[in-house]
Parts: sequence; C-alpha cells; structure tokens
Amino acid sequence: MIPARTLEEAQILAQAIVNTIPEPFLVLDERFRVLTASRSFCETFKVTPDETEGNLLYALGDGQWDIPALRTLLETIIPDRVAMDGFEVKHDFPGVGWRNMLLNARKVIYQESANITILLAFRDVTATRAIEQEKAALLQQAEELVRQKQVLLQEMQHRVANSLQIIASILLLKARAVSSEETRFHLQDAHQRVMSVAAVQQYLHATDGVDQIDVGAYFEKLCAGLASSMIGDVQPIMIDVMAEKGMVDSSEAVSLGLIVTELVINAIKYAFPQSKPGAKILVTYEIDESDWKLVVSDNGIGKGDSDIGAKDGGLGTTIIKALAKQLSASVEMSAGNDGLTVSITRATFTSRMPKAA
Repeated sequence: MIPARTLEEAQILAQAIVNTIPEPFLVLDERFRVLTASRSFCETFKVTPDETEGNLLYALGDGQWDIPALRTLLETIIPDRVAMDGFEVKHDFPGVGWRNMLLNARKVIYQESANITILLAFRDVTATRAIEQEKAALLQQAEELVRQKQVLLQEMQHRVANSLQIIASILLLKARAVSSEETRFHLQDAHQRVMSVAAVQQYLHATDGVDQIDVGAYFEKLCAGLASSMIGDVQPIMIDVMAEKGMVDSSEAVSLGLIVTELVINAIKYAFPQSKPGAKILVTYEIDESDWKLVVSDNGIGKGDSDIGAKDGGLGTTIIKALAKQLSASVEMSAGNDGLTVSITRATFTSRMPKAA
C-alpha cells in the first residue's frame, strides 16, 4: 500500500512533468476519458482544464475531437499495439483553424491493476506541411520551366539544323554553277565546313540537351557520319576511334567535335590523293583527371591543310588553333612518310595510344 503522502507527491510530480512538455499532451483512461490535459494542450486548442478533464475525448469542444482518423487510432490500432508513432490527423478545429497533427500514442499497462492509461502526444506539423507543399509546387513549376526550356531548345536546334542544311545546299549549288576553279574550290570548302558544324549539331541534338557528353560515343557517331557522307568506293578509308571512358561538358564537346571533324575531313581530302590499300584514319582520346589528349593520325602521304603546323595554314588550321585555344590546349603536328599526326593536348600528357599505321 503506497502511503497517501507519497501518492500525492507522485501525482504532483506527474502533473508537473505533463505541464512541462512543450507539445500538447493528454492522458486518457481505457474509455478515452481525459484524466489530464497539459497546459500546452489547453493553450493550443483554447480550452480550460475544467472543460477537458473528466470528459470523453470525442465530446470535447462540442465534438471537435470526434475525428474518424483519431477514432481509428484509439479504437482500432491502440488496442492491438502498445505504441504508435507519427499517426497524422488533419482537421479544422473551431477557433484554431486547419491543423495537421502528428500523434504519438503509448498504452500503459499496470502490473497490479486492470486499468489501462493511454498517453497521447500531439505535434503540430501544419507549417511543415505547408512548406513541403510550397516546395512541391515550386519543384513542379521548375520542372515545367525545364520542360518549356527543352521544347524551346529542341525547336531552336531544329531551326539551326534546317538553316545549316539550306546554307550547305546553296553553297553546293553555287559551287556547281561558277566557272572559276578557285571560286569553286572555296565554295566547296565552305560547304564542307558547314557540314562539319551540322554533324556536331546533329549529335548534340540527339542528346536532348544533356549537360555531360560521353566522349567515346560522341566521336564514334561523328566519324561514322563523316565516313558515310565523304568516303566513296574509289578510295576506301577506314576511320577508327579509340577513346577512354569519360564525360565532358556539352560546351567543351562542341569544340572537341569541331576539331575532330576538321581533322578527319582534312585527312580524307588530302592524305590519300591516290588509292592506297589499308588507308586509315585513327582518332584517339585519352584522359588523365582534368587533362586530356586528342590525336587524329593517318597513314597517308603526310600532308594536310597547307600543313597544319605551318605558320600560315588554311581555314582549317585557323579553326583548329582557335578551338584549341578555347580549350586551353596546344596543337602539335608531325608529318612524314608514314602519315600525318595532329595532337591537341591540354597540359602535359604522355600518350599511351597507338598511331595509324
């Protein structure tokens, strides 16, 4: 038998603990009558202890707590469990407004009594849910803006592709119409430059605006397109690509693609003036962290676009050097009886790849 004084002190201590809890808190009996309501509960839901304690929970505040979700928790879940955490209740409370409450419940079973006590704690997550909804709405707006941007980008890419095709067609028609061999050569050369830009643009369009481009797949598709459009049956030329796995920004991929296209076109046009068995162009790309080395070599006669390494090269030379400068890379060329090799290198790089042979 617990002494009356000790029991009274325990009750005072328990009530003090309940009132100290910053979140709304109720103590219910097994019939869901309120034994104790914390000060925070009374302040949050604008009730007094006299209006709350001793009354059925569902009858509080003219039935404002007669909530189906709360009944489910107390009458269905709690009888089968000792505890339940994070049970969400949404309700419009008179005088308080719409609230999202997370309920944590504990069933207390006594060893020497058949009585059961239910501890019910409430956590107001209304503001949190509002922020989450706002974030979801903003995310949806952002996704819609991205979608619109992609549509505009695709439309722009489509227009650019059409424009390049039109320009290339006009240049080719003009080249066929002029009588001057020199003018025809320059028009055909300009046509080929436009087609090289179109080849790069076509691949980037296929990536749907992806920020990172797979270098190996990129070069393979570029070279395959150039081979199918420029290499005839009279002088078959094999174009091989050996690229280490790596990703580059789409902006950097444009410059790399234009360089590869220029060098491959240059090799196709100048390296094999006469038929040669086993004619080959090799494109290699190696990566060492932020450094890289791009090499385009052939096993032709060892001549290129007015000799790319020369001080005064042709249009292709100018384009390649300008693109390399954009990439903070250097250009080197070596030519001999075994062909021409052009290397574009960022920083110091020791090559591990073979040359065309």
